[in-house]
Amino acid sequence: MRKTTSLLLLLIIAACATVTKVPAPPPTEARPVTETLHGVTITDSYRWLEDQESAETRAWIGRQNVYTDGLLGSLPQKQRFAQRIEQLLNTDQIGTPVVKGGRYFFSKRSVGQDLFSIYMRDSAAGADVLLIDPAPMSEKHTTNIGLSDVANDGKMLAYYVRQGGADETEIRFFDVDGRKDSGAPLPSARYFGTSMTADNQTVYFARATKEGPRVYRRPLAGGAEEKLFGDGYGPEKIIGTAISDDGRYLNIEVFYGSAPKKTEIYVKDLSADGPIKTAVNDIEARSSADFAGDTLVIQTNWNAPNERIMVASAADPGRANWRELVPENKKSALQGMSLAGGRLFLRYLEDVKPRVMAYGLDGAKQSELQFDVLGNLTDIAGSWSSPVAFYRFASFNVPSTLYAYDVATAKSSVFFRANAPGVNSEDFTVEQAWFTSKDGARVPMFIAHKKGLQRNGKNPTVLSGYGGFTVSQLPNFGASNITWMENGGVVALANLRGGGEFGEEWHQAGMLARKQNVFDDFIGAAEYLIKSGYTSSEHLGISGGSNGGLLVTAFATQRPDLAKAVVCSYPLVDMLRFHKFLVGSFWVPEYGSADDPEQFKSIYAYSPYQHVTKGTKYPAILFITGDSDTRVAPLHARKGAALFQASTGSENPVLIRYHVAGGHSGGEPLKVQVNNAAETLAFFDWQLR
Repeated sequence: MRKTTSLLLLLIIAACATVTKVPAPPPTEARPVTETLHGVTITDSYRWLEDQESAETRAWIGRQNVYTDGLLGSLPQKQRFAQRIEQLLNTDQIGTPVVKGGRYFFSKRSVGQDLFSIYMRDSAAGADVLLIDPAPMSEKHTTNIGLSDVANDGKMLAYYVRQGGADETEIRFFDVDGRKDSGAPLPSARYFGTSMTADNQTVYFARATKEGPRVYRRPLAGGAEEKLFGDGYGPEKIIGTAISDDGRYLNIEVFYGSAPKKTEIYVKDLSADGPIKTAVNDIEARSSADFAGDTLVIQTNWNAPNERIMVASAADPGRANWRELVPENKKSALQGMSLAGGRLFLRYLEDVKPRVMAYGLDGAKQSELQFDVLGNLTDIAGSWSSPVAFYRFASFNVPSTLYAYDVATAKSSVFFRANAPGVNSEDFTVEQAWFTSKDGARVPMFIAHKKGLQRNGKNPTVLSGYGGFTVSQLPNFGASNITWMENGGVVALANLRGGGEFGEEWHQAGMLARKQNVFDDFIGAAEYLIKSGYTSSEHLGISGGSNGGLLVTAFATQRPDLAKAVVCSYPLVDMLRFHKFLVGSFWVPEYGSADDPEQFKSIYAYSPYQHVTKGTKYPAILFITGDSDTRVAPLHARKGAALFQASTGSENPVLIRYHVAGGHSGGEPLKVQVNNAAETLAFFDWQLR
């Protein structure tokens, strides 16, 4: 097998070196499966590739990776891109600290390290003390860790251990003073909240099971688990838990899928082991809650598409007792709520420009935080009783800076600024443009490039977007984007309907039967870039992952003439079957289900897999996925790659990069991240120059 693989690789490299025509991909056998859904005949020629563990699928993956190696491995720009990306990534990086018991806990990756470790400081300016290093946990450095919870006294922490990029994690406990693991770990599973009690004796957690999500508690030292909540909820629901800052209350939230129309909130008083009380479970609205002492603070879109803040007593949290604290802002969409230092911090977007407003529990505005340049301002991170909080700001041309925020004085100071060797923010332009979509809707987009760029229609441009699940897209600093712009490229990020940039109405305009609006918006963004002279269809690439992978494959099937290259990462492609695999049922409230006759009509109308047609001249496509993706089933990329390869009438290559140790949640060591990013940029450079 190894000799055959090596020979195939040599033949591909030789073919690429001697002719300009791209060699054909390894053939994939078509084994048609035909079925009738709601009166429509559907044929799936590559359903056999859904079986991830079959010997035939594994052999197919091997042949495809060899083919991809042969085409991308020797691209002239790959090594140069890799050197620059490594220079930008191989710097000190730290996560947002959690302050407990006067100690600062955070993740950190130092120069020369592959993975983030968990560190502690005894004070803001104290020395970094290494607590947990994941490097010895796996020979190939594919095991990563992170903080799940920190005890109020700063003497115990819970941390997750993730294998590859899987969503499932093991939860372990660590004695900070003893510098060793303590208690009994929680076995690998999909967890949605892990919290320790104030006495460090008990852990509360929400865990997905085959029957559905359930809430449990268990002694930290080990022993029997006691189920507290969740019976009757199926696997299509998500339940999250968290304990209040003072350790008194347990918050339980039930989500009717991802970015749902409906959530439920429940409260349990742990001080008296009281009953679980209902805050809300009877309205179709999305809400989330946190505790400010004995006050339950609720962010909700109930009768408020841009969201508002309600409060109630944690002891009597029922909806009848809610009162409005901060009304809906008709011009700004509330993105997030956080509590720190006795203040309520609300992060808004107005025309996709962020600002954070601070309020007291009396509803009075106290301060405001914003930046004059376009970029991404995060939520304030802290706890109700801590006087210090943190936030970050970054943009396409501004490296991420972590600020410490003194709540009492509203003063900010730099806690950590990422080093970006050779990057001068003034060398780049970041602007916001607005274009008109097919139905007349005005849609914004961020565009970045080096200053002095000529709008001559020849600039290699990468357009990305997401358009779903209330996810708001803002400019962020990234090694790939900087490298691309340094080499004369344009970066564009479209704020498509389906996201949360303009509140729930914007979200609903891009979901279910209105999903086509998202694709029309993305097509409109591409047309704007071309009409404005930034690029042309010959120099335009598009990129998207997950729901964004659905976006770019729908674009490719609907307007294959409009772009030259597509990078499609961990995508959804076969929308008639997505809900049958892994956690696909979480997304039915967003997309609908082909099992429903009415929803089938709108899904079938755009599902990329059913709209790949033989002989169409498709753009070059690079699919990216991996075995450890336990969120979006890798079968979508496998089937999509096979079908596009067999169908395209152009000479543009269709490739799949299949990672056998990577997944949706990352999990790759730094050197692998560098290689993957360089490979993607080299693919775009190859196709768009």
